[in-house]
Amino acid sequence: MVTNQAYLFLVFTINGIIIGLLFDIFRILRRSFKTSDIVTYLQDILFWFLTGFILLYSIFTFSNGEIRFYMFLGVFLGCLIYMLIFSKYFININVKIILILKKVIEKILSIIIFPIKMIIKFIKKIFFKPINFVTINIKKFKTNYQKKIKNVFKIQKKKAQT
Repeated sequence: MVTNQAYLFLVFTINGIIIGLLFDIFRILRRSFKTSDIVTYLQDILFWFLTGFILLYSIFTFSNGEIRFYMFLGVFLGCLIYMLIFSKYFININVKIILILKKVIEKILSIIIFPIKMIIKFIKKIFFKPINFVTINIKKFKTNYQKKIKNVFKIQKKKAQT
């Protein structure tokens, strides 16, 4: 009986460590990527859902659905141990890794996107330059035509007045 309780205490202490690790994963994501308030709320809901699932799964798997106070004490102790000993290092290392990966991915994307940008620029020159040329000349023709019409009306108006 005591060995079973010690075993359950150990299992729920490990659950606490897993929950602390899960909590830090969300903290790492928030430090590495800017998130809106709605995304943060959704992440919080996901965290509590996963935490509840982990605890309920463990309760039903390891203790046949019986809830004991020492289980919650084990979860608390596991979280506390993880937060005091491992959390800071886990977060710092993973944030640095993610930032390095982001820079590498940005470089790779810029290398991949550069030829695409050049192709698009070339296509714009080929297709849109003639169109711009035509539209600009149409506008010039229109303004010149309007000026000529105004001049004709001015001349007719002066002739009519004399």
